[in-house]
Order: sequence, then C-alpha cells, then structure tokens
Amino acid sequence: MKRYLILKLLAIHLVVIGFVMIIVWLAIDTLAAGYFVTLMEKYNISPEPAHAMFVDAVHRYLLWASLAALLLAAVLSFVMMRRVLSPLSRMTAISREIATGKFDVRVPAESRDEVGQLARAFNRMAESLEAIEALRRGLMIDVAHELRTPLTNMRGYLEALNDGVLPPSPSTFALLHDETLRLVQLVEDVLQLARADAARSRLVPAPQDMGRLIREAFEALAPEIDRRRLGVRYSLPASPVMAAVDRRQMVRVLRNLAQNATRYCPAAGQIDVALYEADHQVRLDIANPAPELLERDLPYIFERFYRGEKSRSREHGGAGIGLAIVKELVDAHGGRVEARLEEERICIRLTLPREAA
Repeated sequence: MKRYLILKLLAIHLVVIGFVMIIVWLAIDTLAAGYFVTLMEKYNISPEPAHAMFVDAVHRYLLWASLAALLLAAVLSFVMMRRVLSPLSRMTAISREIATGKFDVRVPAESRDEVGQLARAFNRMAESLEAIEALRRGLMIDVAHELRTPLTNMRGYLEALNDGVLPPSPSTFALLHDETLRLVQLVEDVLQLARADAARSRLVPAPQDMGRLIREAFEALAPEIDRRRLGVRYSLPASPVMAAVDRRQMVRVLRNLAQNATRYCPAAGQIDVALYEADHQVRLDIANPAPELLERDLPYIFERFYRGEKSRSREHGGAGIGLAIVKELVDAHGGRVEARLEEERICIRLTLPREAA
C-alpha cells in the first residue's frame, strides 16, 4: 500500500511541476521574448540573432531547473512520504495480526499530526477489541461453568440410580428436580437477556408511578427479606413521581435490582431505596452492603455472566445476567444505569427521562 500511495503522491508533485514549467515556458515565449525584442529595437540593435540566443538559453536553463526540481521532488517525496506513511504500513500489518486473534499489539503513536491521531484511535479500537474478546472468553467459560455444575450433578445421580448404588427415594428425585430447575432458570435468564436486547423496538411507554413500582418490587421479595432479616428503608417523595416507561419492562428492571440487592446483601443488612427528581429526570438509588465487591469490579457488573464474588460458590445463586438485563432495558428507555462503591456499600443509580425516549 505504501509504495502505491507514494507513487500517487509523487505523480501529483510531478504534475504540478510540469504545469508550472509549461506556464513559465509560455510566459517566456510570449512575454519575455517580446520585451527582449522591444528593448533591442529601442537601442537600434538587430534582435534576430540575440533573440534566438536569449530564447534558447532561457529554455535550456528552464529545462535543467525543471529536471532538478523533479529530482528533488522525487527524493523528498519518497523520504517524507515513507516517513509519514510508515505508521499506516504498521497499521496494515497489525490489523492482520488482530484479524488472527492477537489483540495485544499496538501501533507506535509518536507524532501529534493526523497520522498520530489515527494511530491513537487505532490503538483505542484495538484495546476495545481486546476487552470485548476477554469478555467473550469469560462468557464462554461462565456459560460452561453454569451448565456443567447441574449437569454433572444430574449425571452422578442418574448413574448412581442406574447402578443401584442410590435408591430411588423421594429425596433423590427432589435433588434431580432442583438441578433441573437450575438448568431451566439459566435458560430462562438467557432468554430474558435476548428479549431485553430486542426490547428497544417494542417498548410501549406510558406514565407510571415509579414509587409504587419500587414498593411492589420489594414486596414481592418479602419472604426472602424476612428470612434473611434484611431491612428496607425507603426515601420516597410524598407525591407520585411519574416517568414514561413500559410498565412490563420496568417491572422486570426493578425486580432484578431488588433481587440483586436482596441476594447479595449480608444477613441482617440494610437496603436503602431513594427516589427523587433532578434536572427533569427521575433518579433511583438502591444501596446495600457489599463487602466482597472490589472497586475494579464496578466497570463489569453490568456485563453478561459477570459476578463479583470470586469464590463462585452457589451461596448467592444466579448466573450474573440480572444486571445485564437491567442495563439493556434502561438503555432502551433512553436512560442510564451506573454503580459506585462507598465504604463497602454499593449504590446502583438508575436515571430515566420523565418523557418517553
């Protein structure tokens, strides 16, 4: 690519030099030669021999100057264009490496001109691709992990039943039923995520009382909240806070947030729920203790199959899809969702426009 582009740029320079040479040549033949004849006649000197010598000399020097200019243009164009286009050549080579799956390569961005800006933009793209590839690999590992555990348990029970090692008792069938439900729940979570991806074109927004929807979401989890002795402290305005949302999809968002807070809040912990209006927007903050969560986890908690607990035990359950569904549906409403960690408490903020997006 570099060689052909250099030839194109060199051809442009040669065309410009050739055009200038033709203009100068014509100017000499039409103007300078005429002035020379007039000057010779003024001093009563025969212009014919001198005129021919003058024109021949000017043409000769013009040709030599043009050849020198062409040579200089060729050398400078080759040197400068090679230096300028070198990052582009490296980008071409590195893009081939990226195409083969090697995402850790980068282009040196030394200059501050347009080529340097292009190199830095290329590096940012490579970093994004590397992050996406890492998430994809993690996704495959997580899906395999989520599927392997219940399938391995079911296989063990079925082999034990088949070999007569384990009696076909109601407790054994109950264990098999639980593992089957875990598989069904995982498939349902993935299906909900796929539906959330496609929800943007099917939203039917209408004014909804967000305070009421929030209370209903936590009230649906009352048995789990009572069992774990959790406290839910509401900070809701006295008057209704309305937002134009799709009720069915927003109920799913709020229930996922409520389930996330309830599931990961330590026993006897406190969940704070605050709803308010700011800058013609509706904001919801849900905060709960999260001693196991680290600051570096925050950028990824809305990614699919990502879970903050490092042990990956089944204590909390879930497949790490709930918050990913929340983000997809909130984005579809034209809002945003973000998380911050303060003194071992995570606060998830949901921001929605009051009018339909």
